[in-house]
Amino acid sequence: METLVDDIGSGHFSLIMVRILVALILSGLIGFERELNNHSAGFRTHILVGVGSCLMMLLSLYGFETYLEENKNIQFDPARIPSYVISGIGFLGAGTIIVNGVTIRGLTTAASIWTVAGLGLVIGAGMYSAAVFTTIVILLSLVFLNNVEKVFTKGRRRFRMRIVAGNKVKMGQIEAVIDSFHLSIRRMEIEKNSDDERTVLIEIEKGHEINQVVLFGKLAEIEDVKYINERD
Repeated sequence: METLVDDIGSGHFSLIMVRILVALILSGLIGFERELNNHSAGFRTHILVGVGSCLMMLLSLYGFETYLEENKNIQFDPARIPSYVISGIGFLGAGTIIVNGVTIRGLTTAASIWTVAGLGLVIGAGMYSAAVFTTIVILLSLVFLNNVEKVFTKGRRRFRMRIVAGNKVKMGQIEAVIDSFHLSIRRMEIEKNSDDERTVLIEIEKGHEINQVVLFGKLAEIEDVKYINERD
């Protein structure tokens, strides 16, 4: 109890509170952007990573002062704990990466989690200006560069379709039909509807004009394909 009172009454406690609150706000802003776009790691995950990283940095800076004062011969490396945070946060980022067919999702979210961990460490070290500037850069990258990408890809001829199929259908069969029309699969996602049914969402980039009715007819000939339609 005395240690807790000493910690609260110390000059470091107010500094620690400020840095944790700054980490909460900045990491929350990045997490909120991910939350708006319905990504697997959103508001709460980014806040926990940012605040947790900040806490580890504060521990590294101020957690061992008593031992250093009592034992003058102890060697202290304040970068040791942060280095483990940077290398260890990768497991959390890996958990947000999803591979569906030819599509890989979650790489940007994984990168944002890793960056938020860095933000927490920087804030814990008291580098507020760098943290705020980095947060602005990250948000601009996530929000505006996504819109820029849409502008550059707007002229490309693409269409999306939804295929509802049973478990007997293999993705290779669908890909073979699409390849026969000399089309390129831009993205493919697979959603499980039930134990014996799944939905395949496919985005196709057209290098030439095709008859979609004929394409859908060929796909419908695959055994256990139940439904096909074009989607927005």
